[in-house]
Amino acid sequence: MSGKTYGTVEDSRRKEMSGLQFVQGLADGTLPLNTIARTLGYDVAEASKGRVVVTAIPTDAHLNPAGTVHGGLAATLLDSCMGLAIWSMLDKGLSQTTLEFKISLLRPITPATGLIRAEGAVLNCGRRVGTAEGRIIDVSGRLLAHGTTTCLIFDA
Repeated sequence: MSGKTYGTVEDSRRKEMSGLQFVQGLADGTLPLNTIARTLGYDVAEASKGRVVVTAIPTDAHLNPAGTVHGGLAATLLDSCMGLAIWSMLDKGLSQTTLEFKISLLRPITPATGLIRAEGAVLNCGRRVGTAEGRIIDVSGRLLAHGTTTCLIFDA
């Protein structure tokens, strides 16, 4: 994540970009990542139309009382990759927000898991609603968690 900055992109600047330009700016570091990315230590690693990859390396800072990574990290990574995948489909002047999402946690994640990838892909993107699915995998390609989202699309 070297070279990345954190903050928010001003509305006026974001409105000048297509959703794909916005999300690619997050991935290439020309735009700041949101501050929760700094807090949780994740990065927007890849962005193309309808597909976004978010990565993280779980640490002791993510542990729950049972000694495994808290499910909130998986939820945040999935919410981010799926929502940004939908955002990558939007024209200038449009935005999106999560209406609902569901996740299933399949395997425990620990600091020993190493790098994890949350891959979001658009299922459908209409004028007012977009849906996407996401998967978290480890470096061996094992599925750790998956989810779906529904996002509201609106004028920015």
